[in-house]
Amino acid sequence: MTRAVRLLVNGLEHEVQVEPRLSLADCLRDVLDLTGTHVGCEHGVCGACTVLLDGEPVRSCLMLAVQAGGHAITTVEGITPDEGLAPLQQAFQDKHGLQCGYCTPGILLTTHAFLKEHPHPTPDEIREMLAGNLCRCTGYHFIVEAVEAAARAAARNPPR
Repeated sequence: MTRAVRLLVNGLEHEVQVEPRLSLADCLRDVLDLTGTHVGCEHGVCGACTVLLDGEPVRSCLMLAVQAGGHAITTVEGITPDEGLAPLQQAFQDKHGLQCGYCTPGILLTTHAFLKEHPHPTPDEIREMLAGNLCRCTGYHFIVEAVEAAARAAARNPPR
């Protein structure tokens, strides 16, 4: 038995029929074909599946798609401009914060929300923020540098 749910994803409304037990992560990937959301541990530990729900980071592997109805969901595709990269994404590329890239979408969305509340973070604050996202490649050094660079760039060119 399926249920109809209206999802507002990256500013577009979708009405989908889903099994009540379908996770939001699987719905985004398999039903809406938004494959930027990655599924890692499926226990909410690694953060690879992080999306924004009403602007707050959530683990989409732990949330059911039917629970997301009526909320605004942002995936990594939603922070990517039509052409090129968002300043945060560009900073990750410039500072070599990507490595294999599997965890990157979750880290980008966590960081996106973090920088809105902490526009001038210290390296320790950035490391604390990143504690909820596991990266098996980088050791976080380049990611911290990328977040610092993105914060500096945003301070020089605030969003309009």
